[in-house]
Amino acid sequence: MPAPGTPLDQLGFLTIGTFDPADPGPGHEATLAMVELGERLGFDSAWLRHRHLQHGISSPVAVLAAATQRTHRISLGTAVTPLAWENPLRLAEDLATVDVLSGGRLHPGISVGPPMHWDDVKAALYPDTADREDFGYGRVERLLRFLRGERASTFAGREGVVEEWSDRVQPHSPGLAGRTWYGGGSLRSAQWAGEHGLQFLTSSVVKAEESEDFAEVQASHVQAFRAANPTGRVSQGLVVIPTDSATPDQRRRYAAYVAARTPRTTSPQGPARMLFARDLLGDSSAIAEQLYAHAGFREVSEVVFALPFDFAPEDYEQILTDIATRLGPALGWAPTT
Repeated sequence: MPAPGTPLDQLGFLTIGTFDPADPGPGHEATLAMVELGERLGFDSAWLRHRHLQHGISSPVAVLAAATQRTHRISLGTAVTPLAWENPLRLAEDLATVDVLSGGRLHPGISVGPPMHWDDVKAALYPDTADREDFGYGRVERLLRFLRGERASTFAGREGVVEEWSDRVQPHSPGLAGRTWYGGGSLRSAQWAGEHGLQFLTSSVVKAEESEDFAEVQASHVQAFRAANPTGRVSQGLVVIPTDSATPDQRRRYAAYVAARTPRTTSPQGPARMLFARDLLGDSSAIAEQLYAHAGFREVSEVVFALPFDFAPEDYEQILTDIATRLGPALGWAPTT
């Protein structure tokens, strides 16, 4: 998107799906209601984060299965599922099942690398094989083979009177592998995703490699992906909080939230030198102006805006409504009805 006037093709949103651990039902229900609202507002896609051992959705694939029965048009995605926690064959079965239920609307987003707090969880996650597990790109390749319908077993045929066995994952959902995205924050991951035919998700966290300017780094990742896969899709993700219809109390709370998160955006964080993008807060015209000045945004025609953590349902309704009715149109996007 080189300049204002070039329309934004796809607009989606991403949520963590927080809940009260003492009563998790209402939080999960609120997330499903949010996806339904997104469809009514004309969003192209709704994405769920994957949060293990936190008070956010730990099983977005299961929640999206429910969402398939409450929506009809909107694309549904995970952003992202860390494959270190998954068995690729079993995950392929779950993803294919949800894709069939959705009528081909699922967009799995995945990533690799050791689980967060690996030393704390490895005894529970892989009690016998923790030292031998491979958390590299090979795990993605296994998943893609199963999604494409390649052999998962050496046996196929009838056993006994009624049991029919397949040598590939069932159900098989043609096209699902082509709708799989890789969530990457480094130059290497962007190149690898492009070389292996995946779509590419770039978010509000990148690795400070060739620069300490977030927008420059993000733009370089998109360019590296496109050099490897010129026809692949790329989606940018930043946290945006439009305040067009916000109440004074909401504006105050939103400003406090952004102020608390801003210090981490001023320099690379930790040994991995991770860069965090600034949250964009303000009326839609101001946010649109900031986006058009953002080198990463200027490289894409699709976005998945991330919703803030720990806001109330009425806050998310206001933010989503302003994105769909104010910010999206300011970026040249038109809702799907």
